[in-house]
Amino acid sequence: MVLRIANCSGFYGDRLSAAREMVEGGPIDVLTGDWLAELTMFILAGNRLKGRPGYAPTFLRQVEDVLGPCLDRGIKIVANAGGLDPAGCAAAVHELASRLGLSPAVAYVTGDDLTGHPLDLVNADTGERLDATPLTANAYLGGRPIAAALSAGADVVVTGRVTDAALVTGPGIWRYGWGPGDLDPLAGSVVAGHVIECGCQATGGNYAFFQDVPDLAHCGFPLAELRADGSAVITKHPGTGGLVSIGTVTAQLVYELGGPRYLGPDVVARFDTITLTDDGPDRVLVSGVRGEPPPGTLKVAVNHLGGYRNTMTLVLTGLDVAEKARVAEEAIWARVPRESFDEVDVTLTGSGLLRITVMSADERLAGRAFSAAVTETGLASYPGLHGLTPPGNASPYGVYWPVLVPRSEVRPRVFLDGEEIPYAEPDVPDVPVAAPVPSGPAARSAAGSWGGEATVPVPLGRIAGARSGDKGGNANLGVWTDTRDRYDWLAAHLTTGTLKRLLPGLAPYRVDRHDLPNLKALNFVVHGLLGRGVSASPRMDPQAKALGEELRACPVEIPRSLTP
Repeated sequence: MVLRIANCSGFYGDRLSAAREMVEGGPIDVLTGDWLAELTMFILAGNRLKGRPGYAPTFLRQVEDVLGPCLDRGIKIVANAGGLDPAGCAAAVHELASRLGLSPAVAYVTGDDLTGHPLDLVNADTGERLDATPLTANAYLGGRPIAAALSAGADVVVTGRVTDAALVTGPGIWRYGWGPGDLDPLAGSVVAGHVIECGCQATGGNYAFFQDVPDLAHCGFPLAELRADGSAVITKHPGTGGLVSIGTVTAQLVYELGGPRYLGPDVVARFDTITLTDDGPDRVLVSGVRGEPPPGTLKVAVNHLGGYRNTMTLVLTGLDVAEKARVAEEAIWARVPRESFDEVDVTLTGSGLLRITVMSADERLAGRAFSAAVTETGLASYPGLHGLTPPGNASPYGVYWPVLVPRSEVRPRVFLDGEEIPYAEPDVPDVPVAAPVPSGPAARSAAGSWGGEATVPVPLGRIAGARSGDKGGNANLGVWTDTRDRYDWLAAHLTTGTLKRLLPGLAPYRVDRHDLPNLKALNFVVHGLLGRGVSASPRMDPQAKALGEELRACPVEIPRSLTP
């Protein structure tokens, strides 16, 4: 007997038809979706200030498609689309259901919102102290409040800020009755949740070896067949596009990952104990995950207004591109001094785009004053000038600021059809756990195993996949291979020093490497690459999505026996 948990959203803005596809495509027990990236909380805060909902209205569009069939088939709906207003989202579901002639039991979870509470605003990553007023402050809750809502009879559960994995762990606790001491099953459910929470990224989307993925245009969303021991088969509905393989699952496992100890409010999942096994076409078994007791603190996602930003992009073509870029900059800064801004980023791409981003606490300066200065150079600058961005106002940007709070100071509350139901967080188990020994052989030294073998210059991506992303102001870069020999070479060769040599833009930053030999993968964390987080990063790629592909394009000397 398994609990079939399907995902229908990986971010706020994902495919609206996905809920219907997952309900109609085959048997499922729970329909989940993730709407809340760190940036989304800031976006919802802005919406609320403008009188718009503080939750994700696209969730209601999807619920409208599937609420009737879900009630008929006993499918539970669990989503974090409540954002900053879970109660308002639940009320909107009730209103929608009434209009459809349906009567679901709708629950919502609160207690995550700590805005206005006294918090120690020390950044959990950098140690800096915030001297601004938080616009939002939301603790990452776990899966137990969701389980309580389902146990009380909820058909639909909406939450605010919970961990992404809680959307799978909560239903698992509800179905299998895992207690706080069932660390391994809980850890397994966290890993399953991490795999499916980003939607199609587990089924071939954004995959390094995308040429191997059939019908990517109609990629199916993932589902996890969760078992009582916490193991799970990752799969998708038959007849859908995409691919579920050890490679696609590995790619998602190393996405937005720090070290091998994956901390959460329910359990610490050891990613260095995961075993992946081929279970048939489009089926991968995830098993062997070990768990440790959760920490005594919860992470709180704080957002504050950082200021205002604006970007203008000019096109440079023909001869002397670098000189043209210099002339363009000189003309702009002659009209509005570069030093008048809090931050300036100028990027000249290899394709001849000159992208200039400015940030300032002064909305007028970053807005029309800057964009007009760029526009005024139109007839008095380099030959061939034309732009891709019209003059415009600046937009506000938020700064993500992670802090920690004692878990005893956070009180989750659960409401069913508007009435609060009894709920109390269980005590954290005091269980001594020995650190598991990572599986797989230790990496052989490059000199010992391949020192005498001829090498050939090959792009790293011909033998290794990669996936990268953001973790606040840090970037994550996961790299994996398909064979043990290739992993042994990769682990011996791709040091942090080598990484910085291949990607010189990383040289100024601290880089940590974490080895995951059981996944034949390495994970790098680049501290501070994204500045103060996605919204506040002036980079063209503020979420570091392209970092992995940039690395894969780098030529390296690879032993001939390991090349394709």
